[in-house]
Amino acid sequence: MEDFAHVGLPRDAAAMLLIETDGHPAAVADEAERIEKASRAHGAASVRWAANAAEAAQLAAARRSAFSALARRRPTTILEDVTVTRSELASMVRAVEAIAAKHRLEIATFGHFGDGNLHPTILTDEREVEEMQRVERAFADIVEETLKRGGTITGEHGVGLAKKGFLRRQLGDASFELLRAIKRTLDSDNRLNPRKIFDTDDVRTP
Repeated sequence: MEDFAHVGLPRDAAAMLLIETDGHPAAVADEAERIEKASRAHGAASVRWAANAAEAAQLAAARRSAFSALARRRPTTILEDVTVTRSELASMVRAVEAIAAKHRLEIATFGHFGDGNLHPTILTDEREVEEMQRVERAFADIVEETLKRGGTITGEHGVGLAKKGFLRRQLGDASFELLRAIKRTLDSDNRLNPRKIFDTDDVRTP
């Protein structure tokens, strides 16, 4: 990200949190002080404050450039979208690191930590068949680790074709069958997004 954005981010940090507080100046100052104390108490290598609105915008731009910065590393960039509770964030990040090592892949994680939404981003090359097989297994492992922590298979990007195979696992049989019944009721001819979530034969009214 620093190579891409050039905003003075530390190159020796394993991770970075971008935290914002706003409101009445006294409340902001109090929250900021407590944030710094908590950060240092939990091992932060450094704490940097934005000196003004322009510097704050620059740091925010660095976060927004994360995907573009990662995309330069390999020909194919696969961004995933899973969500866990904030209490499970640290363990989930460590799980993604272990999955990357297990499958011999490079996976970077960024996201919206305030609501637990993570974007494990797999850097790969879709022309490499064997490597893409490892990518698929890694993705399945990431989803499994998410569900083990009571999380969801998507936070903002939707289920889509890639994740529909995991939907029953997340919802359970009863809720999954309820969704299918709703689909049959509202779209008996399966005209709306056929095969998007359910196979055609599963939803068409006999």
